[in-house]
Amino acid sequence: MSSPVLLVWIGIWMCVFSHSAIIPVSTQSVVGGDESAEGTVFVDSETIIGRTDQDFVCATLDWWPPEKCDYGTCSWGHASLLNLNLSNNILSNAIKAFSPLKLRLGGSMQDQLVYDTEDNQQPCLPFVQNSSAMFNFSHGCLPMPRWDELNAFFKKTGAKIIFGLNALSGKTQQPDGSSTGAWDHNNAESFMRYTVSKNYTIHGWELGNELCGEGVGTKVLADQYALDTIALEDLVQRVYKGIKPMPLILAPGGFFDEKWFMDFIDKTTPTLGAVTHHLYNLGAGVDKNLVNKILDPSYLDRAHDTFKNLLDILKIYSTRAVAWVGESGGAYNSGHHLVTNAFVFSFWYLDQLGMSSAHDTKTYCRQTLIGGNYGLLNTTTFEPNPDYYSALLWHRLMGRNVLPTRFSGTKKIRAYAHCSRVSKGITLLLINLDKSTTVYANVAFNSTGILKQEHKSHKRKTILLPPPYKGRNIREEFHLTPKDGDLHSQTVLLNGNILAVNSDGDIPPFVPVYVNSSTSIEVAPYSIVFAHLPNADVPACR
Repeated sequence: MSSPVLLVWIGIWMCVFSHSAIIPVSTQSVVGGDESAEGTVFVDSETIIGRTDQDFVCATLDWWPPEKCDYGTCSWGHASLLNLNLSNNILSNAIKAFSPLKLRLGGSMQDQLVYDTEDNQQPCLPFVQNSSAMFNFSHGCLPMPRWDELNAFFKKTGAKIIFGLNALSGKTQQPDGSSTGAWDHNNAESFMRYTVSKNYTIHGWELGNELCGEGVGTKVLADQYALDTIALEDLVQRVYKGIKPMPLILAPGGFFDEKWFMDFIDKTTPTLGAVTHHLYNLGAGVDKNLVNKILDPSYLDRAHDTFKNLLDILKIYSTRAVAWVGESGGAYNSGHHLVTNAFVFSFWYLDQLGMSSAHDTKTYCRQTLIGGNYGLLNTTTFEPNPDYYSALLWHRLMGRNVLPTRFSGTKKIRAYAHCSRVSKGITLLLINLDKSTTVYANVAFNSTGILKQEHKSHKRKTILLPPPYKGRNIREEFHLTPKDGDLHSQTVLLNGNILAVNSDGDIPPFVPVYVNSSTSIEVAPYSIVFAHLPNADVPACR
């Protein structure tokens, strides 16, 4: 005789095959209205248009002191490389979760930083406010005991380090705002030799911060910057002689200026490992229209030209260098509280990751891991902001190979597709910028891409299930929505459940919903969906 429990399970499994979805909670955002629309994600299953680094997601750590303020707000606290609390469990766990996370150490103050090695004859003092100095701060100093502490932390967390060197050492600022003269690399060489003597691993050395083109604070002409970069290459070759792997050489770490970049790349073709550029395409952090820009597909599309033009230049000069976004915080001057550290910013951030990877960008460094109003972590509590979870989901789901993707049906859906990271099939990223319309997205491939089953229905029914069922006709979905439907919320929900660290500072697991693959993908208003399609038989991903 069958037990009552067994009969219950038989009934549940019958539901699985008679209904369209297996989801523990409703994924509908609170924000939206009752409107709905259908559309199609078209994926070219035979072509790879970009290939990212395995550790594509990168974040920055900066040098700004607590006194750094913008528009009357001081948002940096103790987030500087000189004073950051390295013993915080959330910070450590947030980095470890990526296994590994690239960290770019640098920013505006790096070109005013002295390294307190044997060659430094001056007192090692912190940055101090000085209204007559560049960026209103004096030169600062990195003590070697602090460098030791940082490297112990990087080793513990498995971070891969890109260090931004002071490129203004030895230069003289001219009346026209430019800085001239050859790079004096003596202090950098002493610092590099100290680093090697301690067996500290540096993934890459980057020269300068925002000195290209018109520059920020000051500028260096492309010809001189090329000579300085070649000098850095020679220095690395000498210091790391016989050491493998050799660190990457990166430059110029500034805003894209087509002519300047062409001149620079032309003269550094054998030298560079990566051409780094910065992006703050939303404008100033004080701008009251930031949210409107983020929700405007045509405004987001403007960044396309920067990625495309840099990629074209790299192809013209047949350089071995690849494109990196070395720093990007969306809105400059530390961002905007409850915008660049809130749920709404994940629309911009994930769109940037998708767009840049589709233009063969290898690494994308977010400003910042912590610090300012655009940190992935809260500057005071270290709690992850919504973009941290967006970044980690991308890292765990989106593989290296990028597939051509477009969406037909509404301009408010942003769509990207990659081969899946750790399994067969593909992963889609769908971003719904519409306030009131739920979009039901079907997936279509070219003639050689097969999804195993046609999409015919978008009706969904909630079914509560025990441990996840992973069947042949099932896909995984990860729906991100803001708490209480508030785009300015700093709390994000995954499939209706709040994401938050526990009392030990552990990063929460990402639990998908399992959905019958014969249904459309439901993208609620003002929401983000990662959909893993393990049974999509895509030639480009084999």
